[in-house]
Amino acid sequence: MQKQNYSTETIRLNRIALKVLAERGADLLDPESVKHVISEQKWSANRRRNVINAYNQFAKLNSIQWEKPRCKVTQKIPFIPTEQELDALIASSGKKLATFLLLLKETAMRCGEAKRLTWIDIDFERSIVTLNAPEKNSNPRMWRVNEKLIVMLRNLPKEKSKKVFGEASIYSMKSMLLHARQRLANKMQNPRFHRISFHTFRHWKATMEYHRTKDVFHVKNFLGHKSVKNTEIYINIENALFEPSRDEFTVRVVEKPEEVKALLEVGFEYICQKDNLIFLRKRK
Repeated sequence: MQKQNYSTETIRLNRIALKVLAERGADLLDPESVKHVISEQKWSANRRRNVINAYNQFAKLNSIQWEKPRCKVTQKIPFIPTEQELDALIASSGKKLATFLLLLKETAMRCGEAKRLTWIDIDFERSIVTLNAPEKNSNPRMWRVNEKLIVMLRNLPKEKSKKVFGEASIYSMKSMLLHARQRLANKMQNPRFHRISFHTFRHWKATMEYHRTKDVFHVKNFLGHKSVKNTEIYINIENALFEPSRDEFTVRVVEKPEEVKALLEVGFEYICQKDNLIFLRKRK
């Protein structure tokens, strides 16, 4: 898999899958034994598919002939929390985890992508974060982020590692998240916090970007998807979460450049100009 340029994380997960099969009684050189063990597990469809794929790599390496068991993975609607819930989780977390979560909220990075981020990927002067090592064959991306995130990133301890969040595995971050959301769920008496994972931030940001722009191709590029088919789910989520938009606008007519600038800064958009009058509008 290394020779085929698979990621270190994918190789690690495949190794774990094979170890689990062996520990649960499978003879890895006997595909029928492997099928029997897989059939007895109460795994999710995603987990079952990943284990089957891991064994398939092993079978290829050892020239073992086998017929992969059928495994149908049905796409589920992801959980979308409120922004207040995400902000509460960020605010209740320690410095390192809070910065990590805010980065996910601003950029919709996958957690593995954020964990591999290096200091040279951050342009502190222009508040730009660049991702040149995307996962899952995604496209590289750049984001302009808000000043609060830049300040939090700047205040992280500069360890010997070139990576912003250090050399520890992503599982140390996941453990911190588990404890943070447990504390907050107990404090707020809100079990919804238990459903928030690192990937939840990506789903939330994609939904909000589509709500803001109504442009599925913008969201596709924002997430780094190769195909818009992977992005279309957020159209359905946005339609369910928000009322249909009403085409009602607040209109302003101005003449002076400073008036135009002030209105643009609060969300108005330029429409047209006629007889020295500039027309702008903002959705109600």
